[in-house]
Amino acid sequence: MGFQGRHLPFTEQPDSHSGRQICAFRSAPRVPASPVEVSGSLSILLKIFSYLDAVSLLCIGCANKRFYHLANDNVIWFKIYSIFFPPKRTNWKTKSVERTAVLLSHAMIQDRESGYWKNEYIMKQIATGKTRIIQLLKPINHYTGLPLKTKEAIKTYSLSWVIVLKDRNGKEHVMEQVDISYNDTSITVFWYGTNWPCLDTLSTLELCGVTPLLLDQCKVPTKNGPRRRSLIAEFNLTNLTKVTTMIGSDSLVQLFRLNPGLLVGLWKKGNGIAFVTASLHHHQLIERSTLGSATIQYILPPHKPILDDVDPEYGLHGYQLHIDMHSGEQTYMCGTFRNLFCRKDYIRNGYLRLTVISLKNNSQHLPLAGKVGFFWRTDVFEGCEANNCYVMDVTLLDETEKPFWCFSAPVYMKLSSKASCLYDYMGHNYDLNYVDSEGKVHVELVWIEETKEYYIVNLVLYLSTEKVNRWFGTKY
Repeated sequence: MGFQGRHLPFTEQPDSHSGRQICAFRSAPRVPASPVEVSGSLSILLKIFSYLDAVSLLCIGCANKRFYHLANDNVIWFKIYSIFFPPKRTNWKTKSVERTAVLLSHAMIQDRESGYWKNEYIMKQIATGKTRIIQLLKPINHYTGLPLKTKEAIKTYSLSWVIVLKDRNGKEHVMEQVDISYNDTSITVFWYGTNWPCLDTLSTLELCGVTPLLLDQCKVPTKNGPRRRSLIAEFNLTNLTKVTTMIGSDSLVQLFRLNPGLLVGLWKKGNGIAFVTASLHHHQLIERSTLGSATIQYILPPHKPILDDVDPEYGLHGYQLHIDMHSGEQTYMCGTFRNLFCRKDYIRNGYLRLTVISLKNNSQHLPLAGKVGFFWRTDVFEGCEANNCYVMDVTLLDETEKPFWCFSAPVYMKLSSKASCLYDYMGHNYDLNYVDSEGKVHVELVWIEETKEYYIVNLVLYLSTEKVNRWFGTKY
């Protein structure tokens, strides 16, 4: 089968080296396509597009401007919409869906802008996916007060997380999630590789949840398919090493913590990024990772306090704490403490004090199991650890067993400057402190040289009276 097309004129020119004659084509003036040819090509493309599924249409619409407008065709999208969301009352017969779609959509085109049915289909798919996830999250774990099937919901939703690094010129560097670790009340997400941008050029880091735009159509989601971002948190990376707390180090890296829950590992040589981890608590995790937009965080619905005029100490008792201390797959301590309370005379400096483990009660003191340290890895190194730091998950429930204060964050143990008042333990004393806008956690530990383990000898929670008053409608 030969090539058919317009013949281009050519002339013979001598070769400057051999003297032989060679053929040189002269470009002929371009002849614009006739309206008939344009109309025919568009009809052919629309016919081809009509055989594509929704995901393929969205992808091909990114190829160029012409394909974008063709892939917005209301006739095609109304047909797809009618197949997935047929009317409840119908007497359609075989192939009547296609006929009705064509007839109705042609009428709709008269008063609907291009892409209307594409947007309707996408929004309906998103709403259907949200409804399914909400149903999945309804069962509650009575042990933690959190959704029982968070891990299953993450996999059902094909949910993953990315970090978006922005430099000072506004350029974005998107880093895909490499690994994930599941814990009782949190997840830890890992990013590492060799293609990190230079830290000195970066201004901000955005943590986003990512889900397929069309959940049912993406059985094996890829980063090149249509996806939605939900902004979870934004961090300032300017002068990171000068204004951010370093919580640990080893022979290779230094660890810097950015609240809430982000940990950046920097190489000691070169000061480049080695890895980034994010500790994400299960409380409202799915909502925060899916219901926001690429630029706006999801705002939790306001809590409506239940007033109580009978109990004079309403909001001061009945708390339940579930606490986990871990790193990777290693759990150092996991415990639940019930019936925590605060007396009115313990309310000082804007905080309620809840004593979980008393310094004076030896029977309450608990050991940390195993060698304590934060385990990290990259493409080159695996199984490395930075001593005396790990991840702490706190889940505090109110007297109705509703989550009151929840967080997951990297923490570190610092050698205490205070002299020990404990005569039953001989060893170095360490302090661990965490602070955010809703409260504080203070932990005191002792290193027992004989058994090579840490003991928690004091654990106290300080709850912001402002948060307590908002939650219970009180005026402490």
